[in-house]
Amino acid sequence: MEFVQVIKMSTSKYAELDAAHEEWLAATEGVRTVQREMVLVNRDKPGEYWIIVEFPSHDDAMKNNELPATATIAEKMGRLAEGEPEFVNLDVVRRD
Repeated sequence: MEFVQVIKMSTSKYAELDAAHEEWLAATEGVRTVQREMVLVNRDKPGEYWIIVEFPSHDDAMKNNELPATATIAEKMGRLAEGEPEFVNLDVVRRD
């Protein structure tokens, strides 16, 4: 079953967040299990970002989570966030 993680966070340091993301992409090339990822900004709430990450399965998400580079970006996200990032873990039950 496909798995999606949604992360909501606020930051005034998007450029630093984006740089951390680029570092993560380079560090996980060929080993990450992410199928697709989108970073969205809320038009109605400047500084609020939503990150949607798709995986083939929950197990694949857990493998991705175990990568050292994932721990590094999570720590950087925590430092850049204004408030605690919110995580929602979702199983895909239908895709059309």
